[in-house]
Amino acid sequence: MRAKSLVLITLLGLSAVASGVVQAASEQIGEVSTAFRWIGRNDRVVVEAYDDPKVQGVTCYVSRARTGGVKGTVGLAEDRAEASIACRQVAATVQFTGKLPLQEDVFTERMSVLFKRLHIVRVIDPKRNTLIYLTYSDKLVDGSPQNSVTAVPVPANSPIPVK
Repeated sequence: MRAKSLVLITLLGLSAVASGVVQAASEQIGEVSTAFRWIGRNDRVVVEAYDDPKVQGVTCYVSRARTGGVKGTVGLAEDRAEASIACRQVAATVQFTGKLPLQEDVFTERMSVLFKRLHIVRVIDPKRNTLIYLTYSDKLVDGSPQNSVTAVPVPANSPIPVK
């Protein structure tokens, strides 16, 4: 049984690498406690910053629930599927590292031991020269319809390079 689990974990990891999805590199900005736990960390809402790896000068701020207790402290708890996102231009100019696809899963992060992930997707609206960011979570079998969206308008003199 244990060998089968290790094979499954390895296959899931290889499929994430093969898909080209970037493992989220977040920076925790802050947190607030939402429920006291006698043992382990409290339940909390965390705010994390994610810099878009292909769009210099844009940062996304995501708030989401983190489960505490013993399971949460050791990383075995499944976090709730709710998240909120706000992306902003944080530099004087927005610069692109190359041509961007019209839609791309730019960040993903584990929300449970095996099967639940948080996604941040970048969608481009070329007509309005705007970057749209969507956050949602999914599971291997089923996901959550809960989502949040934000938009970053790019100045007209800097058209978004689309593939």
